[in-house]
Amino acid sequence: MKIVSWNVNSVRARLVNVVEYIKTYKPDILFLQEIKTENINFPTEDFKKIGYESIVYGQKSYNGVAFLSKIKIENIDLNFIKDDLKQSRIITGDIKIKSKKIKLINIYVPNGNPVNTEKYDYKKKWLNKFLKSVKKTLSLEKNIIISGDFNIIPDEIDVYDHNKYLNDALYKIEIRKYFRELLNLGFKDIFRQLKKDKHEYTFWDYMAGSWPKNYGLRIDHFLVSDNLLENIKTININQKPRGKIKPSDHTPIELEII
Repeated sequence: MKIVSWNVNSVRARLVNVVEYIKTYKPDILFLQEIKTENINFPTEDFKKIGYESIVYGQKSYNGVAFLSKIKIENIDLNFIKDDLKQSRIITGDIKIKSKKIKLINIYVPNGNPVNTEKYDYKKKWLNKFLKSVKKTLSLEKNIIISGDFNIIPDEIDVYDHNKYLNDALYKIEIRKYFRELLNLGFKDIFRQLKKDKHEYTFWDYMAGSWPKNYGLRIDHFLVSDNLLENIKTININQKPRGKIKPSDHTPIELEII
């Protein structure tokens, strides 16, 4: 089974690219973030025509997450945390692979910039709530996949020049500690687990020629609970969609699980 995560930076603006990607790479489940549309305006019919059901948690103009899936996702929950600003940032559901129930958690973490503002405080509160909910879920569920745009650069190897991000909300030590805490609960960052020393990125800013210069960041992740490690086959960052016309500034990450 192929599970893919992609911050599309407006699903309607990126519809041609997303449909082309799906037809080419044929994911079983696609986690989307930053869909930037309300449910009513989500292109559900376009995805239905190519064999995918849409499960959407939208919001006008900003944020928003969704699942596109060829298989049944059950127990959909839009209330994994109580978001102080009522932003659409998490959707969860359950699937079965070979009789094993797996909890899917699709997240779009607040950016938090600029620091020393209410945006940064919101990010910290959001991550605190998220950690508490994950801990609670782990007491009930042992098979969990968390994926999406974490807006966290885990380490120096995950950014083209870490010195430029020392006081950035994506890389500040106290933000990276939340990522470490998640791992310490019993998860592995699958990309780093399987590709120890690889310098690969999932995001390149639209500004200053970041894409052709490969001035990137790895901020989109798959965290998999330790119970599922034996089921993980491969992880891949597919950079081809970032080179398309009118691309998202993020590119898909692809997990194969058996």
